[in-house]
Amino acid sequence: MILRDPVHGLVAFEGDEERLALALLDTREVQRLRRVRQLGLTSLVFPGAEHSRFAHAVGAAHVMSRLKARLAHVMDELPIDQRLDAQRGRDAFAAALLHDLGHGPFSHLFEEVVPDARPHEEWTVTVLLDPSTDVHRALRGFDPEMPARVADLITGRHELPWLASTISSVLDVDRCDYLLRDSHMTGVRYGIYDLDWLLRALTFGEITTTEGERRTVLAIEGRKGLPPIEGFFLARHFMYQQVYHHKATRAAESLVRAVLKRIRTVVREGTRAITSLPIALRRAALGDVPSLEDYLELDDAVLSSALASCEKDDDQVLADLARRFRNRVLPKTVPLPDGPECEPLWHEAHARAKEIATAHGLDPELHVWLDVADDVPYSDDTPDAGLWVVLRHHAPQRLGDMSFALEKLRNQRIVRPRLCFAPELRDAIVAAIEPTLARVR
Repeated sequence: MILRDPVHGLVAFEGDEERLALALLDTREVQRLRRVRQLGLTSLVFPGAEHSRFAHAVGAAHVMSRLKARLAHVMDELPIDQRLDAQRGRDAFAAALLHDLGHGPFSHLFEEVVPDARPHEEWTVTVLLDPSTDVHRALRGFDPEMPARVADLITGRHELPWLASTISSVLDVDRCDYLLRDSHMTGVRYGIYDLDWLLRALTFGEITTTEGERRTVLAIEGRKGLPPIEGFFLARHFMYQQVYHHKATRAAESLVRAVLKRIRTVVREGTRAITSLPIALRRAALGDVPSLEDYLELDDAVLSSALASCEKDDDQVLADLARRFRNRVLPKTVPLPDGPECEPLWHEAHARAKEIATAHGLDPELHVWLDVADDVPYSDDTPDAGLWVVLRHHAPQRLGDMSFALEKLRNQRIVRPRLCFAPELRDAIVAAIEPTLARVR
């Protein structure tokens, strides 16, 4: 099976991987990922960011294939019970391909805005384990226990911790693909790193855990592996700062939050129905957990259509918010000073901005938002976390101790606080919060 990919070029799945890919790619649940954008609302800022979770899933599976090929050259270093056999290899490939099955519409935004929403990881596990899904039946066609094993891999409960880390960790096939893919599709260069050299630099190491147990971990081979792994984490850091946390994207997300919050209010009042509302969204608005079938009916097109129909709703506040979103009348933003000592000023500025909204006849809960985007570029905040570097004739060393660049970024929470507000409030809010911001200049 050969596919063309804009990021990786020729993607070839052969042998067991071809059989598995053919069985899984045509399932309803995987095909649904074609209708879920990888970057949610980011295309409102970067017009090329229209790529799907489906393309990313294929890319992650391809990276897993390449990773397995690399590790086959160093597998002899491991005890037999720690090695990657045919069954574990199939499970790992399936986990890479299926890891995003549970994503809702608009990327991560949907689960963030719906109160008490199940995380997409939980929905993914439900899809894998539910006998009614095509994916479950396809996996069982290979092995009755395969759905459970793949679910364990995705949730990190696998018998081989090092293998689970290839699916979800500070360095995994998910991030390896999406950094390159998101960078390419948005047209920026921030996410470019040397995947070829990074894979070539991977090996195995053995560490002692806090419980005193010996554990096999994926590691970086020697000092020659430092440049590609540093490039990877710096690329991730820059993508968060310049793309994922872009002010206009965050403003658009704030507006969608307001639309969904107003929908929730209208639905819970119960005086009338929004006829075009998807069942899953209606149930979520009422505080119920949607059924799996209803949840899987949600995708970007379904939610976008529902929000567009709200423009004609009798509730004028909801109609106005929905109209703003579809016509890209995005909130304006003002950056706030960062640092824990500045948090009281954030809330002071937020409160002042809400007063301005009220004075202008707007609901402050729907037209003013305190947005705090944050990320940790490289984390090894527990004794067993992070990555390790294997040096000849030496015990494995922590990556953060070996890399000057990552030593500076390790466990650092990078915060970008902003006020977001309706554009007609801009002049009044800027003038009102100027004395507050001047206190930290």
